[in-house]
Amino acid sequence: MTEHLLVVEDDTTLRELLSASLRLVGFAVTPVTTGTEALAAIQRMRPDLIVLDVMLPDFDGFEVARRLRQELPAPAGPPPVLFLTARDAAEDRINGLTVGGDDYVTKPFNLDELILRIRAILRRVSGQQPAGQLVVGDLTLDPESRQVTRAGHTVPLSPTEFNLLRVLMEHAGQVLSKEQLLELVWQYDFGGDHSIVASYVSYLRRKMDTQEPKLIHTVRGVGYLLRRPLP
Repeated sequence: MTEHLLVVEDDTTLRELLSASLRLVGFAVTPVTTGTEALAAIQRMRPDLIVLDVMLPDFDGFEVARRLRQELPAPAGPPPVLFLTARDAAEDRINGLTVGGDDYVTKPFNLDELILRIRAILRRVSGQQPAGQLVVGDLTLDPESRQVTRAGHTVPLSPTEFNLLRVLMEHAGQVLSKEQLLELVWQYDFGGDHSIVASYVSYLRRKMDTQEPKLIHTVRGVGYLLRRPLP
């Protein structure tokens, strides 16, 4: 089945070039120019992925992602979002990932790498989920309902946060390097930005590791692990 992408970009030349290039490699593409058009198109067509510029003429791409998470809540949730923007400051990248972005690519960009990143996201979101619940201490993850609870309290997670936690729980007690997490969570078998891993681990800690015992640990110079609490 052909995946359908929504390209949200107000620069006419870039929008047309990007749309043509993505169609050439087999995607169906709907291009729009504003945040308002993007939200209407998403409700209408439910694309498989959104390539989203940040600087739009009406409101920015971060606001588009925020509204999507409100209007399309879990378990189905919004389509995955790849931010494509000239804003390369660390705070912009963090903001983009915090509001639900699955990846953040800065302009100028390499078209071949962008296509690889799009395909990696699509592989990840369409992947087979484990059949049963995962439980580590008082932390429970249900792949079917995509619900996470800690000590009986629901922990709201973005799709990428959920997938990262799932991988950590599946490998509980095992140290995973950033390279392994990029491959297992983001399915980047071509390399990637290690900072995205550190950012998402930080988001997970803020949401589900606010009480004792702490479950997510950093092994300096090696990677991360989710440690089972002592009995």
